Amino acid sequence: MTSAPMPFALALGTVSFFIAVIWGTPLIRFLRKWRIGKQIRVELPTTHRTKMGTPTMGGLMFLVPVMLITVVMNFANFLSGFDAGKAILAFFDFEEGSPLIGKSILLPLLVMIAFGLLGALDDLSEVRGWFGGKGLRARVMFPIQFLLAFVAAVGLYHPQFLGLHEVGIPTVQEVVDVGIWYVPIATLIIVGTVDAVNLTDGLDGLAGSIAAIAFAAYGLIAFLQGQFPLLSFCFAMVGALFAFLWYNAHPADVFMGGMGSLALGATLAVVALMSLQWLLLPIIGLIFVAEAGSVIIQVSFFKLTRRLTGTGRRVFKMTPFHLHFELLGWSETHVTQRFWIVGVLAAMLGIALALL
Repeated sequence: MTSAPMPFALALGTVSFFIAVIWGTPLIRFLRKWRIGKQIRVELPTTHRTKMGTPTMGGLMFLVPVMLITVVMNFANFLSGFDAGKAILAFFDFEEGSPLIGKSILLPLLVMIAFGLLGALDDLSEVRGWFGGKGLRARVMFPIQFLLAFVAAVGLYHPQFLGLHEVGIPTVQEVVDVGIWYVPIATLIIVGTVDAVNLTDGLDGLAGSIAAIAFAAYGLIAFLQGQFPLLSFCFAMVGALFAFLWYNAHPADVFMGGMGSLALGATLAVVALMSLQWLLLPIIGLIFVAEAGSVIIQVSFFKLTRRLTGTGRRVFKMTPFHLHFELLGWSETHVTQRFWIVGVLAAMLGIALALL
């Protein structure tokens, strides 16, 4: 039986990369053929106007390989009593009940699919002009997000599924049981991460690279905890995201769209919750927090100053945060690369805290 989880996870990430990068070109052609192109808001910096019509819904590029790999591995384990299942397990040098694959990973997979479909509906409504052509309105989007997040939180908490209700505290050896409060906390974490990743998806290569860093960090944490199915899932996602970045590097040939960003945010939150190290998510995902926080600060300060003085004022030139730096004169690649550096350092700090 395969007994080297990290080599297997890294190899799985490589397989995921090649599957995604090979089908990336025909996917982009398909999106162009059906004119599924990005709409650009007029208030954005002028450098963004050249992106009008760039294919969106590119989240399919990394979601499909991760889904296929996860389903095939678990399906083979499920069918281990049959010849087909035995053949797949034997190909990967597995035995039935291998610790490198497991049913626990089906929950983040289902969450990824559910939020991906919600994001796809948002993308198509914008591209096709449904609901006014501006995507799903907040009063529709948020209730659906909360409903999906609540169902996922119940799945994480319920003893018939994963039975999770603890949190790991950095520098403290024992986990803390939060009881039934786990469900509302997990719901808020999922929704918050979804919207934070969605806000970050505004520059070529930004959201994808920061998400890849975060999944790699939680993959290492899962390895240290002995959660090998979670480790494999994380690195399958990393490999697929690298393939997406191959096409999303500036100037981007495709955008992930809401289909990608919503799925990434929800899946990352569930992975963090499964690792029990969800208190480290604001550190490991520091860029996501900064992007969402900048919007909250901007809106709150504008409303407060308008109420007090009659004229709304702004803290930043524009939000999310990356637009502020663009308007300061940073090029798009400078913003992405510098945010990526900060993201790597934040992930390193998060892993260090998980080791304490």
